[in-house]
Amino acid sequence: MKFLTSQISFLLKNKPQRRNFKLLFRFLLILLVMILVFTLAFHLIMLSEGRYFSWVTGLYWTFTVMTTLGFGDITFESDWGRVYTMVVLLSGMLFLLVLFPFTFINFFYSPWMKAQEQARVPKQIEEKVKGHVILTHFDPVSDALIKKLKRIQIPYVMLVQDFSDGLKLREMDINVMLGDLDDPETYRNARVEAANLVATTSVDVVNTSVAFTIREVNDTIPIIATCNAEASSDILSLAGCNHVLSLGEMMGLFLSRRASGGDASALTIGQFEELSIAEATVGGSTLVGQTLRKTKLREQVGVSVLGFWVRGKYQVAHPDTEIAENSVLVLAGTATQIAAYNSLFCIQKQETEPLIIIGGGRVGRSTGRALEKRNLNFKIIEKLPDRIKDNDNYIYGDAANLDILLQAGILKAPSVIITTHEDDINAYLTIYCRKLRPDIQIITRSTLERNLDTMHRAGADFVMSYASMGANAIYNLLKKSDILMVAEGLDLIKIKAPGQLTGKSIASSCIRQETGCSIIAIKKKQSMIVNPNPETVIDSEDEIILIGTAEAENKFFKKFD
Repeated sequence: MKFLTSQISFLLKNKPQRRNFKLLFRFLLILLVMILVFTLAFHLIMLSEGRYFSWVTGLYWTFTVMTTLGFGDITFESDWGRVYTMVVLLSGMLFLLVLFPFTFINFFYSPWMKAQEQARVPKQIEEKVKGHVILTHFDPVSDALIKKLKRIQIPYVMLVQDFSDGLKLREMDINVMLGDLDDPETYRNARVEAANLVATTSVDVVNTSVAFTIREVNDTIPIIATCNAEASSDILSLAGCNHVLSLGEMMGLFLSRRASGGDASALTIGQFEELSIAEATVGGSTLVGQTLRKTKLREQVGVSVLGFWVRGKYQVAHPDTEIAENSVLVLAGTATQIAAYNSLFCIQKQETEPLIIIGGGRVGRSTGRALEKRNLNFKIIEKLPDRIKDNDNYIYGDAANLDILLQAGILKAPSVIITTHEDDINAYLTIYCRKLRPDIQIITRSTLERNLDTMHRAGADFVMSYASMGANAIYNLLKKSDILMVAEGLDLIKIKAPGQLTGKSIASSCIRQETGCSIIAIKKKQSMIVNPNPETVIDSEDEIILIGTAEAENKFFKKFD
């Protein structure tokens, strides 16, 4: 009913269509007058022949003749009557079989179909919508963000400038609105004053224009923009952006954190107020071969082992889980507790051989800078001459060439980080490097979320999705959400304690067993309890901090909605 109303509203508001409706109405009025006149004439001629029929019968005769059905059950006996029948027949052929279909299609059916399409790509959103997110560009980042918004039921709208693009996105079940990005009226129609934030992920010039245009309409709405060029950051801020995300720099930092320098230690990969999440390689340490229960890590240093990675798949840890040589533990604790872990179990075995970075673009250069801060040597393989810097860290050539990989030290390097923006190339290079060095650590970038499994099947140890990282960065800035992506497919979430958990201890809630999520901290009014005791009772005013995969999060929200 709402859809029908929006179509009618569009038709009535459109001035050319109102004129078409008037013409159609006039045609129908003429047709009605003709039918009435023909019916009246039918009765007069029949009376002249000495015959009488009801008015319904006269109307019936008129319709059967005008529509050329001519059943023949009612006929005239005089020549005048037969001539009159031919006049009605020819008039019906002209008006009902020729003019009426043409008029109906052009003045009603075509506008109606256009209204149906227009209703699917409206030019403004409903007044009742509030707290929504306005998106200005459809790309892998915004696509991943939309999936997260749907999951927690936050409304959104994607602005499109082309009607056909809007229809394509509607086919993908994405809420769209038609409007020019440089027109202030577009943002008024998108109810920017009632929105939660605006996220623009296009090129820097478009993002700058969007921010500047929005600030003409609203001074308070938070604007988040992605930034491709380092020089554009200041311009975007001056244009009105509250947050500028350099996704290339962020991706480089994420990838560098995964790289093994040859030592067994815990490396912090995410922080959430006082809580730190770290990943620890254990090869060569005394932990190898022990079960988590026997290590007594919680008693010794206070950290909790949340899970471990197996070829890019996160698995929840259990007390009887045995730690293997190639295990990568996910730890939770304070910065002091992580430092205590390293003091006991860290093995300093710094590699002299450089790590290999394939791709010298923004992400590759950012990865190199991050590795440099960790005092790790690296080589960047790049096949575009203009990206080659004048230093010993760069190797000019194609990484698909064995000689180039050998020159970079593929046979001795502890890790290879693949950073190109083409997922097909990354999968190809992952397979190549895995065949050359079955024991090497391979860290791969994926632009699209759907290619994560492909990269893991190709042999990558860790895969970081550009789309997920960007979506989570924007998602973290939402007023109504509090989430931190600590690894691909592993999120840290802070939420108000659900009513079903109030008054229960962590152990009795069975959250870990039933959902796969783990409570790793509880935030009280004045403090945060990191790695709370299983017997800790959850109060109604507490905030709990969970860690889990997307699947585990869905189970949690479904159970404790």
